[in-house]
Amino acid sequence: MAVGKEILTKIRSVQNTQKITRAMQMVSTSKMRKTQERMRAARPYAEKRAGILVVTSDKGLCGGLNANTLKRFYAKVNELQSQDVKISVCAIGQKGLAACQRAKLNVVASAVQLGDVPKLEKLIGPLTVLLKQYAEGELDAVYIVYSRFINTMKQEPALEQLLPLTDEHMVVEHTHAWDYLYEPNASEVMEFLVKRYLESVVYQSVAENIASEQAARMVAMKAATDNAGNAIKQLRLVYNKSRQAAITKELSEIVSGASAV
Repeated sequence: MAVGKEILTKIRSVQNTQKITRAMQMVSTSKMRKTQERMRAARPYAEKRAGILVVTSDKGLCGGLNANTLKRFYAKVNELQSQDVKISVCAIGQKGLAACQRAKLNVVASAVQLGDVPKLEKLIGPLTVLLKQYAEGELDAVYIVYSRFINTMKQEPALEQLLPLTDEHMVVEHTHAWDYLYEPNASEVMEFLVKRYLESVVYQSVAENIASEQAARMVAMKAATDNAGNAIKQLRLVYNKSRQAAITKELSEIVSGASAV
């Protein structure tokens, strides 16, 4: 019976331990849910996030313009993703939008069919989406990728950081020591001016991209026209040779027939 008592004592001991562990399990379950909720709420601010505005053309037939721009864009995307940075994309231009959709990137806004003359009201929407996310702390940085116009024969992909403003944006030549009075206050004035400045930068980038597109298309179409001309010359040469061969054959048959008579 002594053995039986010892076993019962152990059973009661284990049962007591079980009650404690069950209570701890319930407490941990409750705390786990709360901590997970806090974690999810804090994650957007803890994770690194960036926005990229990519500018391409709506149409093709402009040489390697869009391919070079997208190559620069994907290089930045890969660089950020290698650093575990989440990316939001705004696509301006049908070619860039289609490429981002194929790559299954997070496209939060887009603007297409801009025509030959960019209109600011069409560009404000996509830019505002990124500016709002940046202001709310959902983005740590905003970049823009486009094709910079160098000259008619040369255009090169460009990458610029829009936000946060870099030292290059802050360079000011002081020509006087005046004090300014800002109304309603300096913060609101600066917020307004920064937004207008970024709008002008995006507009300039789109304008440069359109100029690059037209220059690249002109060069590409000239090369295509010249190639077509060369192809026509070669085809005419082949045609003339075959026609000459046919005439020679007919003459030979006529001469042979006359000789037979």
